Amino acid sequence: MKSFYVKFPEYLPNELFISGESYAGVYVPWLSWQIYTNNQQVGYDPTAVQMNLQGYMVGNGATNWEFDVEPSFAQTLRWFNIIPPSLLDSFEANDCHYYFYPAFNPDVQTPKCDALWIKINEYASGLNWYDLYRPVYPDSSILAKQAELRANRYGSVTIDGVEKRYKKGMTPQEYMPWAKHLQMADSAPIILGDYLTDYMNMAETRTAFNIPSSVQAWEMCSSDVVYTEQHFASEWIYQTLRYSGVRKLFYSGDTDGAVNTYGSKRWIANLNWSVTKAWKPWFTDEQVSGYAESYDGDFDFVTVKGVGHMAPQWARKAVL
Repeated sequence: MKSFYVKFPEYLPNELFISGESYAGVYVPWLSWQIYTNNQQVGYDPTAVQMNLQGYMVGNGATNWEFDVEPSFAQTLRWFNIIPPSLLDSFEANDCHYYFYPAFNPDVQTPKCDALWIKINEYASGLNWYDLYRPVYPDSSILAKQAELRANRYGSVTIDGVEKRYKKGMTPQEYMPWAKHLQMADSAPIILGDYLTDYMNMAETRTAFNIPSSVQAWEMCSSDVVYTEQHFASEWIYQTLRYSGVRKLFYSGDTDGAVNTYGSKRWIANLNWSVTKAWKPWFTDEQVSGYAESYDGDFDFVTVKGVGHMAPQWARKAVL
């Protein structure tokens, strides 16, 4: 951000908003907090430049590992009528808990709990995890070319006389290596997004993005990136920036199974902030698009009705 403003100082007066979705529920508040901290150093640190941060927005974002993803999955399936009530009753009666990062919050892995957890995931295995009411992807047109893609997984482009090879697209195993419950070991891997890797590696695209010829070809997934997860995710930043003047908006596509609305509502309740504007519907073209509630601390929570994890993609007009 500092480098951007050095190159484009004319944008410094503009209001700055940071936004993102999914795992950006970690990235976006962290970046906002870092910018806010930078602004406090202006006048003391010669490298600090005042950035006009006004707010941040997160959609279906991971925020607190105690509530997000697995910890709220069973309840979400129950209230979506995907598992029978008796299964959730038994799961809760046995005090079963499963987490996205068990290293932070240890799973309760008794034989009884494991059997119940397997059963819960079996009920959901034929559904689109990112939108429980949406068709499963890929569709027939994508499936038709899978054999060809698997046989020709690598593409290449010649840049300044040098050939650069790249892996086309991604498989669910490459994209979500942690999601063992969504992967079927006995089936051929589905390859998605080959068109994007082909496009991003075109010489014309690289030129348009000012990518130096020395830079390698682009791939969707990489095992070379070293990333260390942190226990505290980002809920603490909401608390830290509560009275900072930084506006905070969290929206949630309410049919998401991944970072589900139920889990998001749990960590919001955990903030224990006073409601300043009561829960009410919001509209697009006179149709209910979801519900909204505002809290003390410049914080708004908004649901997006009938779409899942990719709310900006699947409910474009409403989200805009």
